[in-house]
Amino acid sequence: MDDFKSVVVLLILNGKPEEALVLLSEKYNVRVPKLKVGLPKGHKTMAYGCYTSKTETISVLNSDMLNNPFVILHEFYHHLRSRNVDKVHKGTEKNANKFALEFIKAQIEKT
Repeated sequence: MDDFKSVVVLLILNGKPEEALVLLSEKYNVRVPKLKVGLPKGHKTMAYGCYTSKTETISVLNSDMLNNPFVILHEFYHHLRSRNVDKVHKGTEKNANKFALEFIKAQIEKT
């Protein structure tokens, strides 16, 4: 599992977040979320990313965030947790942070 996590982080760091999302989606048996640059209208500008369950889209603040494993993995966690029928967001920020950090830690330990 740590090798998988390391590969996902490396893909994101190397500018391939879409490929990382495909691997994550296959692993967790969910649809691949869309990925777009630019936060939805009315969203806090202090956020680096957000997940919109209605459209299954991870939005990031700017193109730099596409290479940020913490942001991509944090928002993927929200995608993972909102897969119930009514698309209600069930992931807490604390758990999303923990999910992302587990992947990053696996990559750090590999180096």
